[in-house]
Amino acid sequence: MSEREIAQERAQNLWNSLSRKLPPFARASRLETSPAVGSDDIGGLAEAQEEVLTYACTMTNREVYTAWGTFPPSGLLLIGQHGSGKALLAEALATRARTAFLRLEVPRLAREVVRHAVKPGELVEGWSTVLAELPPLTVYFHELEFTQAAELCGNRMDLPLGPLLDFLCELADATAAHAHVLLVGSTSHPETTRPAFALPGRFERVVEVSPSYPDDVVAALRIHARAAEKRAGRTLFGDVDWAGVVGRFRDPTVGEWVQLLHATLRRKARAECAAVEAGLVDTDDLLAEVEVLRRTLRRIRATVGGTYV
Repeated sequence: MSEREIAQERAQNLWNSLSRKLPPFARASRLETSPAVGSDDIGGLAEAQEEVLTYACTMTNREVYTAWGTFPPSGLLLIGQHGSGKALLAEALATRARTAFLRLEVPRLAREVVRHAVKPGELVEGWSTVLAELPPLTVYFHELEFTQAAELCGNRMDLPLGPLLDFLCELADATAAHAHVLLVGSTSHPETTRPAFALPGRFERVVEVSPSYPDDVVAALRIHARAAEKRAGRTLFGDVDWAGVVGRFRDPTVGEWVQLLHATLRRKARAECAAVEAGLVDTDDLLAEVEVLRRTLRRIRATVGGTYV
């Protein structure tokens, strides 16, 4: 086994050990020992990509900051609407820095801590102990503003906010204390995110993730179309006017546009199951799904929020 493969196996074994001792982390996280998201897998977001991926220097070329008489930021906070590409950027950072990637679902973790009456101090201590032993790692705190998160049905003011916020700040502090760990957080609700998260020593560098319309949306759709064809091992898309499709409807996020693309492919799959000639995906196929998405978002966003599938 290569040194990298040994490090990957060690990271997985250590994380499995922590998961058995501290179940809330196991239920609220996902470890990718060998992330493989590159810049080419992200549609646009040029400015955000440059800043986020340059943060890899904290791991690979730390001496550069010293040469300029400064210090690397302790962590990044990615802000942008749901589906804008924040998680993809965080995983691309781990790929660039050649670290494992740990995605921590903050809303789920908060719920687990409350539901199982876990002592936060024990969680932080166990977390810090394992981080000290793990190989280089990028930790991604997804949705720090957990009270507004869709995963908790939004605006959950019934939760014990003070203790949970203290716990998350301590968790961030324990993470940032390790030089071999990159710290990244995100929120879809920067307007209500607590300033304590962005203090020096935590997620001190704020990076806005805001896709440009329509270019970044088109770029993302092309990437996902190619990925679908690679999975299928054949051509799936015919002559598609991507810019024309995106130009019909400005409201969806990039994530919702990607879901629309997959909804179109699923419609083709259903047709094939019914022994109907499906044909390649064309502009009209995508526009038909645009109308479905338009109606769906109008109804769901007018009520409690939701996701188009």
